[in-house]
Amino acid sequence: MRKGENILTVNEIFFSIQGESSWMGMPCVFVRLTYCDLRCVWCDTEYAFYEGVDMTIDEVIEKVKSYNCGLVEITGGEPLLQENSLELMKRLCDEKFTVLLETGGHRDISVVDPRVHIIMDVKCPGSKMSHKNRWENISYLTKKDEVKFVIKDRVDYEWAKEVVNKYNLFERVGAVLFSPVFGEIEPSILAGWILEDRIPVRFQIQLHKYIWSPEARGV
Repeated sequence: MRKGENILTVNEIFFSIQGESSWMGMPCVFVRLTYCDLRCVWCDTEYAFYEGVDMTIDEVIEKVKSYNCGLVEITGGEPLLQENSLELMKRLCDEKFTVLLETGGHRDISVVDPRVHIIMDVKCPGSKMSHKNRWENISYLTKKDEVKFVIKDRVDYEWAKEVVNKYNLFERVGAVLFSPVFGEIEPSILAGWILEDRIPVRFQIQLHKYIWSPEARGV
């Protein structure tokens, strides 16, 4: 293992179609960093808990540039577990990339470069990780950011609606995302609840799991 202030442990870097958020459908370079300190019961990237190789920030940026795509997402695992992810995002912004950060919402986002578009999970009870939510993070979100709720059942749905209202998320962020847990609840059921309640959330599915195999990596 290499040591140094510019080292990141990277699970994979790949070029694909953005499968989630309001950026869904756009070509995007994904930098998936290793390690996560959450254990959501529906997690679909357990391989990123420990698998990875050490790369310098320069090496990561060189690889990102090789795809000739201006949209980059830093994901995981949990990217903010690695302090050097902050410098990576800053450097990518300096290079004029549009940078997205996918974070579990339990690590401090106040330290993230303000140019980064934060897509922050709020963990619902069905994940068994809702006690880990860092609620003070909400105060750092702006209209360029998004909040995502991954919903397993009706209990999660009602809980998510309460959080949205309590924190006035429609006014604070650019998009509130409601996503069904793949394989746990039919998308049509969640969509029906949203339409019945007439709430202005953005319904989303994990598009990449419908384009490719749900188990496929690097997509």
